[in-house]
Amino acid sequence: MSLEDRIIEQVQKLPEDKKAEVLDFVEYLRLKIDDKEWSSLSLESAISGMEDETSVYSLSDIKESF
Repeated sequence: MSLEDRIIEQVQKLPEDKKAEVLDFVEYLRLKIDDKEWSSLSLESAISGMEDETSVYSLSDIKESF
């Protein structure tokens, strides 16, 4: 039996109010995944091409060094 089948089997045994909680949680997990993928894509888009740019700053411009 697959993991998905086991999840479905267990959810079917729950009362309706608990099934609603499971659905809320699954939707929350999907939202987290979608947000993470979108954030990663946005960051990649924002910095694309920057590796080819020359820096206007040098190490001597740093005020503090650790």
